[in-house]
Amino acid sequence: MKRQFAVIGLGNFGSFLACDLFQKGHEVLGIDSNARQVQEIRDRVSRAVIADATDPQALRELEIEKMDAVVVSIGSSLNSSVLATLNVKDLGVKRVLAKAVSEPHGRILRKIGADDIYFPEKDMAITVARRLDNPNVLEYLPFMEGYSIVELTSPAAFIGKSLIELDLINTRGIQVIAVKEQAAGKVLMIPTGRFVIKERDILFLLGPDPALAALEE
Repeated sequence: MKRQFAVIGLGNFGSFLACDLFQKGHEVLGIDSNARQVQEIRDRVSRAVIADATDPQALRELEIEKMDAVVVSIGSSLNSSVLATLNVKDLGVKRVLAKAVSEPHGRILRKIGADDIYFPEKDMAITVARRLDNPNVLEYLPFMEGYSIVELTSPAAFIGKSLIELDLINTRGIQVIAVKEQAAGKVLMIPTGRFVIKERDILFLLGPDPALAALEE
């Protein structure tokens, strides 16, 4: 479904995010006070404008309140990040996501109403560390506080067993939300308990972080 997004702050993170959303077919408005960064991205998003997001009137003129979600991706100035987030919330945007560069920065953003906080460097570092620590973990995504989604190659102990035999939901609190069958070249969403895990299957698991960490070991 095509949606409308705005990305405020077109540094590396913001520009990559804006371009990827646009490539996925969404309407994307890129906003930055730096003319060079706006110029670099203008042909890769729906619209890119030079504007100061710390000025609520500038955001009002861009009709920011009509966006399905706004990402505040300002990392160079904590003050600008906080003011931009506050302005977007005050203008009534349904969902505001904000990038934080430190834990205190994240706490401030959450207190002023940001719906989701991202720590790009920290999250990527955790992902890389997990891949190095356990090569079976192909991907890691924070889901909500204390829970994650991991992409895991079939552990040897799982091969040849059905999901009902493993009973991960009752024994570990882990839900198998999808299976990528490498041999068949297809993805099975929400597999039933009768599904039997095969060698080279890739499991997508949702569960509490401690249980997922124990399973990875």
